[in-house]
Amino acid sequence: MGIFEKLKQGLKKTKQLLNTDIRDLFKTQGRLVDDEFLKEVYEALIKTDMGVGASQATSADVGTALRGRVVQQEEVFGQIKQKLKDLMRQPTAPIRFAPAGPTVIMVCGVNGCGKTTSIAKLANLLQNEGKKVVLGAADTFRAAAVEQLAIWAKRSGAEIVTGAQGADPASVAHRAVARAIETGADVCIVDTAGRLQTQQNLMQQLTKIHRVLGKQIPEAPHEVLLVLDATTGQNGISQAKHFTEAVQCTGIVLAKLDGTAKGGVVVAIRQQVGLPVKYIGVGETLDDLTLFDADSFVDAMFEGDGG
Repeated sequence: MGIFEKLKQGLKKTKQLLNTDIRDLFKTQGRLVDDEFLKEVYEALIKTDMGVGASQATSADVGTALRGRVVQQEEVFGQIKQKLKDLMRQPTAPIRFAPAGPTVIMVCGVNGCGKTTSIAKLANLLQNEGKKVVLGAADTFRAAAVEQLAIWAKRSGAEIVTGAQGADPASVAHRAVARAIETGADVCIVDTAGRLQTQQNLMQQLTKIHRVLGKQIPEAPHEVLLVLDATTGQNGISQAKHFTEAVQCTGIVLAKLDGTAKGGVVVAIRQQVGLPVKYIGVGETLDDLTLFDADSFVDAMFEGDGG
C-alpha cells in the first residue's frame, strides 16, 4: 500500500464524518451560501476537533469567497481544503540530524499515547533509510514498557540499552548515548516513562534527562518528539504546551489517527501550539508511520482521491 493509500485508510473515520456532514448540507441541487449555511459548515468542521479558531476561519473563508452564490458541494470542498492547507502549512520537517556523531532523539508523552510503538516505527523507518539505531529504554518504572520496546527492537533490528527496574532513567539514557557513540550508531532514540503533564516531579525528571543528554553531546537532544494520541483530540493541545515548557519539544508524532474521527486536531495543534507535526501513525504495523505533509493530509481527509 502506498503512503497516500495508507493515509486515506488512516483518516477514514475523519473523512466519513466530514463527507457525510457536508454532503448533508446539499440535500437539494445547489445551496445558497448564507449565514445559516456557513453556521452548518462551521458545525461540521468543529466535530473533527480542529478547534474553534480554525473552524471559524475556514467557514468565514467560504463566506468571503462564495457568499450570495448558489454553489455545489465540490466548490465548497475546494474552498475548505485550500484554507486548511494554508492553516497547516509548515516546513517539511523530518529529523534534524547532528552534523557529526549520533543524533539523539528524546521521546515523551502521557501514558498510553502510543509512545513505545511510535518509537519502534521511527527506528524501523530510520533503519530502512540505512541508519544504524540504538534504543534507550529509559522508562524504568514499567517492566512491560521495556519488554515491549525490546520486542520491537528485535523486530526492527535495532540495538537496545536497558536498566534495572526503578533505576535512574537519566543513567539509562546516558548509557544508551554512550553505546551509540561507542558503536558508531547514527541515531539514539531515548524512550521516557509516560507521565501526565500535571505530574510536576515526573516532568522535572524529564528535564533532568534532557540536561544529562546535553552534557554528553553538545546540542543533544537534537530532537524532542512528543507523541500525542489523536483520539484524545483537543486534550492534546494542553499536553503539548506543558511538555514543551518542560523539555522544549521540537515536533509532534501523532499516533492512532486510524482509530478516530478527530483527525482535524492536527489543524488545532499547528494553530495553537506552533510545533511541526513531523510524523503520523496511520496503522498498527512497523511500516505505518509516515512523514506529515499538509497537502496530502487534507486531500486524504476529504475526498481521498488526491484531487
